[in-house]
Amino acid sequence: MSGGVDSSVTAALLKEQGHEVIGMTMQIWDYAGFTSEHGETFGSCCSLDDVHDARRVAESLDIPFYVVNFEKDFQQQVIDRFCDDYFAGRTPNPCVLCNQVLKFELLLRRARELEADFLATGHYARIVAEGDGYALRKGLDPAKDQSYFLFTLTQMQMERVLFPLGGMIKDEVRAHAARFALRVAEKAESQDICFVPDGDYVRFLEEERGAGQMDGEIVHVSGTVLGRHRGTYRYTIGQRRGLGIAWPSPLYVVGIDAASRQVLVGEKEHLSVGSLTLHGVNWRLSAPEGPLRASCRIRYRHQEVPSTITPLGGGRAQVDFDQVQKGVTPGQAAVFYDGDRVLGGGWIE
Repeated sequence: MSGGVDSSVTAALLKEQGHEVIGMTMQIWDYAGFTSEHGETFGSCCSLDDVHDARRVAESLDIPFYVVNFEKDFQQQVIDRFCDDYFAGRTPNPCVLCNQVLKFELLLRRARELEADFLATGHYARIVAEGDGYALRKGLDPAKDQSYFLFTLTQMQMERVLFPLGGMIKDEVRAHAARFALRVAEKAESQDICFVPDGDYVRFLEEERGAGQMDGEIVHVSGTVLGRHRGTYRYTIGQRRGLGIAWPSPLYVVGIDAASRQVLVGEKEHLSVGSLTLHGVNWRLSAPEGPLRASCRIRYRHQEVPSTITPLGGGRAQVDFDQVQKGVTPGQAAVFYDGDRVLGGGWIE
């Protein structure tokens, strides 16, 4: 229970169906050091207010409630990786890692220690028994589908995980929240990264790792040095604004070389790529022996594109797009689909 409407409705529905329900909330980030000078209004998840909301919802449902402290694990597995990626020239996706390590490894293990049969969450995705295993499918609501963040789920985990909201649209969930008279029925959606509640990830990175060590040159694809920057971590592939350089035509960030501390810029056509490679690939069932046709999504809100996925061995794969794509960003996840079924996914190199 994260304190939001989705997980609260999940708990209420399961209790209504006659299940014995236990509420669990992860304490993953210490907000005590985040003072008002960083901003007053946060749209992130997992704040102290969210923990309090989850506790009050559990009380209203008359179910046991536990707070599990995963701060150390979150620091090591998510925050440190987040910083490492930015300082290595990648753009990380901490939400995938949080789901992979915190929710469906540590939290699932803790639930099992409490002798729970299943871990239920408010994700908008569906787990369907198929053949000898389980398939992960998109949530019914296309605007809320979260299957992209869940490609790391294993068969063993899916056997013990429930997504009661996967077959609903958001309006239905809100209606259930009102029906159950949940205090969070009209609560706004969380938007920002939970450990960067003011959205200023540059400030966060510099507080964690220090400033000045990644300063360097802004270089055009032709090799011309156009200026200097104050940290490669301030830039991401496809960025156009905030470059602070003059050029006859609009320029975009097309590459980041952390080793040489260079930010590479070029015209829009330099953003187009026809293929990418992945590491840490996780297949939903068994890995294919040869090339596979699928649709590939390279960002959460990206329109999937028909592609050929070729396993390379060692947990790697190559994706060849039918049409060139812009903004392929190292550090992000690429997820493969067959219709609404998740076939697998990995991390862009």
